[in-house]
Order: sequence, then C-alpha cells, then structure tokens
Amino acid sequence: MTYNHKEIEAFWQEYWAKHQTFKAQNNSTKPKYYVLDMFPYPSGAGLHVGHPLGYIASDIVARYKRHKGFNVLHPQGYDSFGLPAEQYAIQTGQHPALTTAQNIARYREQLDKMGFSFDWSREVKTSDPDYYRHTQWIFIQLFNSWYNNETDKAEPIETLIALFETEGNSKVNAACDDDTPTFTAAQWHAMTAESKQRHLLKYRLTYLAETEVNWCPALGTVLANDEIVNGVSERGGHPVIRKKMTQWSMRITAYAERLLQGLDTIDWSESIKESQRNWIGKSVGAEVVFPLVQGEKTVVTKSNSININQKETNNHKEDNTEVSFTASPLSLGEGQGVRTPFFMTGGNNAYRLIEEAKRMRKEPTDAEVALWELLRDKKLEDKFRRQHLIDDFIVDFVCLSKNLVIEVDGGYHNDPTQKEYDEQRTLYLNEKGFQVIRFTNEEVIGNTEAVLTKIKDILVNTPNFSKQNKGFENNEVAFADSPLSLGEGQGVRIFTTRPDTLFGVTYLTLAPEHPLVLQITTEEQRAEVEAYIAATAKRSERDRMADTKTVSGAFTGAYAVHPLTGKQIPIWIGDYVLASYGTGAVMAVPAGDDRDYAFAKHFKGAKGMPEVINIFDKDISENAFTNKEGMTYQNSDFLNGCTNFGEAVTKVLAALEAKGAGKAKVNYRLRDAVFSRQRYWGEPFPVYYENGLPQMIGEEHLPILLPEVEKYLPTEEGNPPLGNATTWAWDTANHKVVSNEFIDNQTVFPLELNTMPGWAGSSWYWLEYMMEKDARGTFPTKDVVDYWQNVDLYVGGSEHATGHLLYSRFWNKFLKDRGFAPTEEPFKKLINQGMIQGFIESCFRETNSNGRVRGNDYKIYSDSVPVVPDKVNGSFTVIFDKNSLEKSFQFDLDTKISENIQKLPIPIEYVSNYEYSDKPSYLDIEGISEYAKWMRFEYPIFVTKEGFLRLTDKQYLNYNGEPLPLEDFKFYTDEELGKISKSKYNVVNPDDICEQYGADTLRLYEMFLGPLEQAKPWNTAGISGVYNFLRKLWRLYFNDNGWQVTDEAPTSEMLKALHKTIKKVNEDIENFSFNTSVSQFMICVNELSTLKCHHRDVLVPLAVLVAPFAPHIAEELWKRLGNTESVTYAPYPVHEDKYLQEDSKEYPVSFNGKVRFKRAYATSMSVAEIEQAILSDPQTAEQLQGNTPKKVIVVPNRIINIVM
Repeated sequence: MTYNHKEIEAFWQEYWAKHQTFKAQNNSTKPKYYVLDMFPYPSGAGLHVGHPLGYIASDIVARYKRHKGFNVLHPQGYDSFGLPAEQYAIQTGQHPALTTAQNIARYREQLDKMGFSFDWSREVKTSDPDYYRHTQWIFIQLFNSWYNNETDKAEPIETLIALFETEGNSKVNAACDDDTPTFTAAQWHAMTAESKQRHLLKYRLTYLAETEVNWCPALGTVLANDEIVNGVSERGGHPVIRKKMTQWSMRITAYAERLLQGLDTIDWSESIKESQRNWIGKSVGAEVVFPLVQGEKTVVTKSNSININQKETNNHKEDNTEVSFTASPLSLGEGQGVRTPFFMTGGNNAYRLIEEAKRMRKEPTDAEVALWELLRDKKLEDKFRRQHLIDDFIVDFVCLSKNLVIEVDGGYHNDPTQKEYDEQRTLYLNEKGFQVIRFTNEEVIGNTEAVLTKIKDILVNTPNFSKQNKGFENNEVAFADSPLSLGEGQGVRIFTTRPDTLFGVTYLTLAPEHPLVLQITTEEQRAEVEAYIAATAKRSERDRMADTKTVSGAFTGAYAVHPLTGKQIPIWIGDYVLASYGTGAVMAVPAGDDRDYAFAKHFKGAKGMPEVINIFDKDISENAFTNKEGMTYQNSDFLNGCTNFGEAVTKVLAALEAKGAGKAKVNYRLRDAVFSRQRYWGEPFPVYYENGLPQMIGEEHLPILLPEVEKYLPTEEGNPPLGNATTWAWDTANHKVVSNEFIDNQTVFPLELNTMPGWAGSSWYWLEYMMEKDARGTFPTKDVVDYWQNVDLYVGGSEHATGHLLYSRFWNKFLKDRGFAPTEEPFKKLINQGMIQGFIESCFRETNSNGRVRGNDYKIYSDSVPVVPDKVNGSFTVIFDKNSLEKSFQFDLDTKISENIQKLPIPIEYVSNYEYSDKPSYLDIEGISEYAKWMRFEYPIFVTKEGFLRLTDKQYLNYNGEPLPLEDFKFYTDEELGKISKSKYNVVNPDDICEQYGADTLRLYEMFLGPLEQAKPWNTAGISGVYNFLRKLWRLYFNDNGWQVTDEAPTSEMLKALHKTIKKVNEDIENFSFNTSVSQFMICVNELSTLKCHHRDVLVPLAVLVAPFAPHIAEELWKRLGNTESVTYAPYPVHEDKYLQEDSKEYPVSFNGKVRFKRAYATSMSVAEIEQAILSDPQTAEQLQGNTPKKVIVVPNRIINIVM
C-alpha cells in the first residue's frame, strides 16, 4: 500500500476543522500554555516558502505541549490594516476592505494546506470594527491617564486634576512636556476650561504635539522608521524627508526605565535584548548649558560670573551695561518668574519654507525692491530683515528689535478670501507681540516719502523690548526664554556622557533642524546655513546615522560661552547630530571623540573652527583618544593631573552645579512615539475637536467606523484622505457620525482626519486572542486574562525585533498599571526565526541614455563578425550572461560596474538548475525564449562566452561567425543569495510543494534546513530526500500487500533505537532545536528498517513521537493502529533509561598520547579486564615492538592510553 499524501492530508485537514480539534478552553483545569505567532499582513502576493518557517516551529511546540497535557492556546489572525491595500485602492479604486478580504481568503487557504493547529475560533483581524473598537478604547484610556513618577505607574487623569485643585503642580512629579509652566491651585481654579485642557495635554499619555516625522510626499503620509530603507520608502522607493507636523504622540518615554529593566526578567536572546536596549538608549552623564553670545552681547544666567563689556549697539546706550535681545513682548507664563522674552523666529516648518523664502528674495516685486533700498543697512538706524520666517509665516520685512512687521501687498490682497487670511495672519502675529503695518505696491512706489515717514514714526515711538523688563532697569542680566533652557536660563542645552572632557570643547554642533539655528545664524552665514538645512532635509535620520564617512557642516556665525572658562565657543551645524536624539546639540571635543575629531580636521583653518585642545597626555595627531582610563588629564584647569574618570566627572559636576550651569542627568535615546498617519486604511481616532481642542467620544459609542470616501489620496488642501469624507462629523447630542454640512461647532464638531499607525492594532492583539469570539463585546475580562496571564512562547521574524516589541511592551505595562492586564511583560519567551533566503537570478543589458544601444556599436564585432545583421535598422537589445561581460564595449572590467550596464532580473521559472545550489544556473534555448517574451525585447541578442544568439533568427554563432547547435546554448545567470520576494521574481509557492510532496514534507524540510534562528538558503533539490523519509516511515507500517504491524515483542535493538529517539526529540523540542530532531527521526527510521521492525510496541509511540512534525501521516498511522480519537492529545512518549544501556563501548587506544587504533569492550568489563585484554591484543604487541609498557591508563567508557 503506497503513501498517498494528497488523500491523507485532505482528510485530516477536514477532520480537524469539523471537530475543532485545536480549540482552547478558558476554564480548563489543565496548566495553560500560550503559543503566539506574529500575525501576518495579508499581501496580495500570498505566502512564499519563507513565511511558514516560524509557524511550523510554533506549531511543533503547540502540538508537543498538547501531548504533554497542557491546555494550549495557539491562535492566528491578520494584521490587516496596511499601506499596500491603500495604494492598490488609489490605483484601482477598489476599496481596501475588499482587497484585504480577498487576500485573507488566499492566506487562509494556504495556511490550512500546511496543517497548522491554529485555534481559528479566536481569529482576529485588526481592520475588523469589532476588533479596533478596543484599539480605540485603549487610546481613550491612554488619553485619560498620566504617569506619576512617584508611584512609577500610570494613573487616571482625575487623580492629577485633584492634585492641581489642591496644590497646583509645583510638587507634582510627572512625565510631562518640557515647557510645562508652574501654577498654583488658585491659578488653576482661575483658568478657563479650555486653558485647563491645554495644560492637561502636557501630561496625558497620548497628546497632540508638533513632531518631526518621516514624511513621504509621493505616498502622502508619515512613515515609521522601519518603513524606510536606504532613505526611501520601503514601498515604492520614494524619497522621504523630515518634516514637522501636528501629530498624536504616545508618551512612551515615561516607561523608558521600566522597559529597560523588564528585559532582565524575560527569556529572550541577548541579541534581541541588546536591540531593545539600543533603541531605548540609556545614558548617564550631565546636562550643560552654554550661554549664547549674540554678536558682542552675551545672554547669561544671573549666577554666571562672566563679565559683559560695555558696548554700543543699535545706536542706543545704557549707562552701565548694554544688552540687546531679539525680543517680543510675550506675556510671562504663570509661575515662571521674571524673564526676558525671546521670540523663536523660524517656525516648525522652517526648513520646508527656506527654499520658498530664498526664491522670494531672488524674485522680489518692484515695490519690495524699492522699500528694501530704504530699509537695508540700518538706514533707519534699526536693522531690518527681508523675507524672514516667523513661525510658519514668511513676512516681507521685519525689525526684530522693535517687533515691527512690514507687509507689501499686491492686488490679489483685495480678494475677500485673501483679506480674511491676512486678518488672521495679522492677529496671530499681534498675539506673538508683533506690530504689523501694510502698504500696497502703489503706496510704496508712488508715495515713498509717506511710507517712510510712517515707518520712522513707529520706530521712534517703539522702545527696544529688552528695556521693558525691570531687570534691565536695574542693570541686571536676565535669561532669554527658550524651550531649550533648563528652566533657569537661556543657552544651548547639551547632554553629554563625558562631562570630564568639558575643558576640551572647541565648538558646538547643532542638528540642522534644531529650532535655535535660524535665530542665531548671522546674516553673513545665513545663505550657507539655509542651503545646508535644505540639503539635510532630503536625508532620513537612518541615512545620517549610517553615514559615518561623509563629513559636512556649516558655521552659523554665532558663539556660545563656555560655562567654566568663559571662552567663546563657535556654533556649527552638522547632519551627524540628530534633533531627535538628546537635546539635538553636542559639545564637540575633538581630542576625545572620533566624529568630532574628523569634523575638526575636515574644517581645519576654516572660519569658526578653533585649534584642537588636547586634554589628555596622549598622542592625538592621527586619532582621538576615546578611552576612559589609562590617561592623565591636562589643559583642564582643576582636573590637571587627575587620572581617574569617575573622579573627574564628580569634580566637573560640582563646578557646574555651583555655577548653575549644569547638573547630573540620565538621558534616553527613546522618543515619544508618533501615533498619526495621513492614510485612509487605518483605525479611526475616537476624537472630535471643539474649539480646536481634542475631545474623546464616549466608550459606549465605539467603534467609530471608517467613512466612505471617493478618493483615497490626500485632499487638494493637503488634508489626509479622510478629508475627502462628506460624512465625518460628530453629533454630541445624538452621539453619532453625521454629514459635515451639519457642523456648527455647537453640538456638531469635526472629527480627527488622521488614522492610527499600523502598529496600533498589533500592540495588544495577544489579549484579544484570550477572549472567545462571542465574548468580545468588552475588552478582555479580568478572569480570562488572569487565567492566560501572558504569552509563553512568541515566535516572530527579525523585522519585528525592535519597534513592534517595544510598543507592545509599552501598551502591556500601561494596561497593567490601569488594571487591565495581569503581567508586566507580555512575552515570556521569544524566538526570532531566521530568514529562508532564495537565489536572485539576473543578467546584464547594455544600454545608453535612451535605453537602447546605438546601431553602430554592434554592427561589427572585432572588425569582422556581424553581431547585428544589416537588415536590423531599428532598435535591438544586447544581453550578457555572467561569463561574457568582457565582450561588452562599455563594461569596465576593473571596477565591474558601468552606468551603461543594467542588471536585469530573471524569474526563476525560466532557469534550469535553480533547485541545485551546487550546480550553475542557466537558461537553455527554451528558457531564453520565454524570458525574451516576458521582457518584450526588441531583436534580442544574447551573448555568452562561446558566442552570441540572435534569438529572432534562431542563429547561435561563435565569435568567428560559425554556427553552433542551438541545443548547446547555455546562458549562465548571475546568482545572489537574498530575500525571497515577488519583486525579486524568486518566489517559491508552498502550494506547489504541498501538491507535489505534501505538507508534512514541507514542514519537515523547513525544520531540516538548519537552526531556527539562522538564515538559510532554500534548496528545492533536498525536498525529495525528506519525502523519501516519509515513504520509508510509511513502509514500517505497510508493505505492498497492506498492513504489516505485528504484536510480536520487539528486540532490544529496536527498543534502543526508539528510546534514543524519544529522549533526543524531547530534549530538542524543549531546546527549540528542531533540525536535529528531524535528523534523529531519519536515523531511527533507517535503523528500524534495517532491523525489519514492524512491531506495535515500537510503532505506536513512534507515530505519536512524529506527530508534532508530520501531523497528517501521524494521524493516519494512529487511526490505522486502532485508535478512534485524534492523536493530538495522546500522551507524548517518555524514554526509559534501561533501553539505552550500551552493551559495549568503543575505546580509542593511544600510545604516548597518540591514537593508533580503536577497540570495543563490553560495558560490564572491569578496568583490570580491559587492561588485560588490550595488552593481549596483537596490534598492541605491534606498537610495543617487544618493549614493556611503563603504565596502562584505562578511563572507563572513554579512553585507553599506554605509556611507553
């Protein structure tokens, strides 16, 4: 009876589905075991052979644990929101929900064919409203929570409000925004409801903020870091830039330390833990403030002892000390004390507006040219700037010392809509402390004197705003306010892990997007700085971090003051500093840091680049000295002679704190997570806006469903795709979504237009699996989550090793804080399976700028052989295999590259020998013909080392012009091992493997390829060997005439083979070493076949033993052995040591330590008996050559050594 995998697998897959064999119970008395897979995104390409690797491994464990008596939860579902379905909708108009449903059906069909023991009764889809209602619910809980640093956990926002009502916020130790003002209880009670809401947003765990994001203009959306590869979008390869936008953010930074400490409590590989640690990026060091020098004016803390010389600026003198600021009369924040305002010119979108401002300066109107001639070069004694950025506006002219804005309006400003916009813009600038005057083009050109008189009158009657502060009336120096300050003063705030190197600082480097850059840049350096900022905006943070070789930067022209020495320190910008890391600024110590050293060396001698200060007694002529030990400090004031890093740090911190210029600090690389996406296909936010402030929709009204839209692209106004929805407003009276036409901002308000990111639904899905489908009306209940606790084994790909795990752990910790999850960590054991790789096949086409080779290039080859016949007057294509590139006129053999050589992909279905990794792949005449059709080549000529094929003419010629047999044509492909992907044309469909060899073969083969966590190449040729193993297993139970299992007692050799395998497989599964289990199965079956074992006492446990790996054949054998129930819950075999005793042991026999031969002796023999036997051996006598041995050493069951 032959092994028919098709019939067997179809029967048992249907049986499992009908009987719900793998359904878990929520009230079982058995111990629980929860196995989780990273659920797939259902793409249109379906599954390839690389996808099932982790599923097979987790399924083996799940089946094994069922055999071991556990109540196993092994669910599956789909991470079904995603950008690909939305892009397909944009291209075709088909709703993403329909595309997703079709893809899910395809995935389910494929997964079922592979025999996974998933509990499909608990299936989830993140795009299902019944699922994302709970995602929306979690978002609301986050919004209504704050992080109490005192209790080290999240608490309801009501507890924070209670503190504000009784004592204000001065004593509240909470995770909050850096610019959170201090207020008293009385001030809190005096606030309006809107003001209270704005203050609470600074504490909520999800909040609105201006955030720098990865913006992809082509896709019209923000991208996560893991959606960007080499500076472009992973999908489509589109450019990505950094941009500031108002986004929802998650205050994950509040959990940084807990996320870090939790890694010590879980069983993950050290590499994954290290990846998490690097993402969190804890650093211990100091925060230092370098006060700013503006021209010859210094802004310092009151405690700073630096002298300020008397200077004259703007033709205005003070009696004692003159300090001038770029200032505006911003009101003092409640509880912030006396301060000098410091308006941040250059707003959140400055880098995006720079190019437009530059263009406007180059293309001024006639009126702007005329007025600039009157204003420039301090002709009115006050300095003006033109086309200057103030927040997100470009104003025509501004005098910053007097906070005066001058606008010159063309005719279009008479348009009613434009007038309304101008009024709003003026109101905004007024609120920021700027006076705005407007002139028409006609007024400037036709009545210049009247315009000039009006401007002069305003300047004369407007004081410098620095004088409005009482501190200046008393000749005190006060700090200018900036979000970069520590709270007590203005300057460049820097975090450093090496405060001991402070005396080696020779310059500061700011990130190009740092908000301080445009304030401090001098006019002389402005063009260079703006150009550099614009260039940097085109590079992603990941590119900038990865590029350690390129050195670039620009000097701002500004200076800061060294907090300990008082020396002026030049301020540069450089793209190796990131705004999202630390404070966005570094103190550069070339003597002690490699990148600082390279930067200083590159710009040596340039304006603003001082000489390097060597603060160590080490040679730094070639490289920086970066160690923390083995040095003596020098050129470091009170550190001179110090030899201990820790001592040096302590002394510097003490000096900084004494001057109020710095303090010890722990810093984290981790930044709050951006939680908005400008996409349609994602979870809608349960948020509407009242007076511009976010309001949560009541939990009882969830889910808020995605609306229908006609277009899936952003709107013409630049709003996200939900801006196209006509029914997208929230009726607070009737608690439902209504038409936008009803928006009155009284009872009907606009809804949030962004959607949640792809990681929202995947950050808690393991909790939803705990609930049975008919009980999912509420968030997973306490009794259920208390039973399942957390995931015992999580198997996922390496692409999920950072962001997904971090966000999931964050949400789980938050839910635990609020009483909705029972454990601190969601995943006890985690394995990242390696990638199954495939060979990418390709060839080479020679081309020029128009994509085709010029006709004369190949009319004659070597002056004699016509490659292209004269009859071909149009386009033709020359394609080379990997062995013939030297035949190209354009290919550079030295560099192996050429802009005229294009690499072309070849689908693997056309390739011969693809399945053999030890044989070269090639295209024969049939394969090359199919490939040419697929590529739609025009008159293709395929070049090999032996000759060239004119495919259209079916002529294969050597380089002497002599014909070669077409059957001898072999076009060898270039092979590269890489990712299996539809875009690489190297996808191997698991359906084809299951059809030809069966799912059990596929499962065993993928495990056999190598250790689970390692990458390994796919080699189809090896599958037949695994299939033959299953046929050999089948032959133990069946012969040609049918069933042959007997009730005879097995021999000791048979039992020994079985129990060796039982022991080995149990150990391997517990250690997740599945490849060695498969090898052991093969050894066992070979031994039992040799022993002609058809004995029930061996074959019954063998069927159970193999069941986790090859469940279909195991079920069939179990049934044929007389069982009526599934093998799924049969007890797993346990080995007995008595069957593993060896009858004999083979000893290596050494003479003076060198092995000469081997001998086997009974394990029952004593040492004396073995010694007597070895001395009587003829080969021993031959080695001794008549000599008497000095000593015979016998180590039982190990070695024999004869000392001569």
